[in-house]
Amino acid sequence: MKRALISDIHSNHEALTAVLADIHQQGIERIYCLGDIVGYGPNPRECLQEMKSVAICILGNHDEAVFAGADPDGFGSSALRAVEWTREQLREEDHAFLRGLPRCYQEQRMLLVHGSPKEPTNEYVLPMDVQNPIKMSDLFDRFDHCCLQGHTHIPGVFSQSHFLRPKNIEQGYTFNDDKVMINVGSVGQPRDGDCRACYVVMDDQQLMFRRVEYDIETTVAKIRRIEELDDSFGERLREGC
Repeated sequence: MKRALISDIHSNHEALTAVLADIHQQGIERIYCLGDIVGYGPNPRECLQEMKSVAICILGNHDEAVFAGADPDGFGSSALRAVEWTREQLREEDHAFLRGLPRCYQEQRMLLVHGSPKEPTNEYVLPMDVQNPIKMSDLFDRFDHCCLQGHTHIPGVFSQSHFLRPKNIEQGYTFNDDKVMINVGSVGQPRDGDCRACYVVMDDQQLMFRRVEYDIETTVAKIRRIEELDDSFGERLREGC
């Protein structure tokens, strides 16, 4: 079965709309979202509405911060202001939807999380972590075959000792018996130096990273008009960082 996996939309409706259009052009109907629908961006309600109809949606740390009601660890002051602003924009039905999201989801040999198989909502797994064999061994012991995640906004495929960036596997990554962790990248706020929205298409044999152009300047202008959202949230979209 062919699936699309998206993550870290961060209230960027222009990016999400472009990605959904690309997904539907390929005839893919089953979409999995790995969290952080909201945060940073100007259109939380619109993005939440789109995600209410996908097959599976996982809780992200920004999603959790919106309904948790307390200052989450690891959030800077500008991110916290964005959380507070987002909280005020949402209706009770939106808050209920976020509260009901699972922290992880298992489908056959595939585990879906936002952060990591150890801490599904909050732990970062970065490319440099392949140099930490103790951490990687601990993570890989916690899933059966394939773990898909977001959170860092940096797409790629992890083995226990290597990290493959999308440019290293432009023709796609073919699954074998080896365990892998796959970061699907970010739809709404890429941080790998490529400003285009990123997501993954996969079936049981192979996965492909896809990049989609969208109207960045419209999103930047929306952010600038909202006093509670730091201008840097829009400006970084131009550089993908």
